[in-house]
Amino acid sequence: MSVKRAGRGGLAKESPSLPVRVLLDPLAEAFVGYLASERRLSAYTVRNYKQALERFSAWFCKDKGIGTMDWQRVSTIDMRSYIVESQRSHERRTVHNWGSALRTFFKYAQVEGYLTASPLEGVRLPKLEKKLPQFLTEKQMMGLHQAPAQALESGAVDAFTALRDQLILEIFYCGGLRISELAGLTYGQVDFDTGVLRVQGKGGKERFCPIGATALQTLTVFKDTYAISKMPDSSVIIKPNGQALSMRSVQLLLKKYLALAGLPGDLSPHKLRHSFATHLLNRGADLRVVQTLLGHVSLSTTQIYTHVSLARLKQVHAASHPRP
Repeated sequence: MSVKRAGRGGLAKESPSLPVRVLLDPLAEAFVGYLASERRLSAYTVRNYKQALERFSAWFCKDKGIGTMDWQRVSTIDMRSYIVESQRSHERRTVHNWGSALRTFFKYAQVEGYLTASPLEGVRLPKLEKKLPQFLTEKQMMGLHQAPAQALESGAVDAFTALRDQLILEIFYCGGLRISELAGLTYGQVDFDTGVLRVQGKGGKERFCPIGATALQTLTVFKDTYAISKMPDSSVIIKPNGQALSMRSVQLLLKKYLALAGLPGDLSPHKLRHSFATHLLNRGADLRVVQTLLGHVSLSTTQIYTHVSLARLKQVHAASHPRP
């Protein structure tokens, strides 16, 4: 798809998050459409790219005193200034993510023949600290999995909610799913004979996720007892009325059970995915197998978990070896 010169994006009202809100020009709009339709990125990711373009456009137009974005006027000096100024008021990771989004956009503009070179070429983005992923220990995971039953026993939730929430925790941990994959799971993606889920991951890539006998049993009981519709396109994780449960609702119920289990409330659903990967590696799983189960395109994305496992190995060695 070719794109003509970026056109007449007008000025809109001021926004508290941007100095001046500039409507995206045709080139940027085409890029956002490309991310959604051709690269098939999640709506959340597409939104982040779009906001990065909007913010830079607003900064550039204000800096140059213009009302129409022209990407061909953007220079390497402009990009350096933008990165430096952004770091004065925002965290390094945030600025790094904005820069990465712009870098992807400039590559797209080059492919489309709109730019001959990227103004970000040679510009260094803020260096990020490599943080080890947070995860729960196996004992903590067992405590978390007992939380829905405890809530039912105390009368805090009803039988439907307790079993559904138990199912959510089981699939998260046993399947290593992303929250979007779990919230969008349908019965057509479940093979009850083999206990394997056919998951649509990032970029529309399909992978197969075994969930184990315990999670499969929970899923079977929930389906037989509470599913309003069992058609292939029917949602697995539902409200009592049969409507799909939102990702936000899943996040909130997880925080509730973390508190009930006496665990840190800042742990997100993605941390259960970290726990899934870490526990597999701690028990001897091959790194490439874990890569496949997580749906990572690059092995380097999965390798961060080896640092966690190595840390655990060193801890065991220090505690157990006669000459630590």
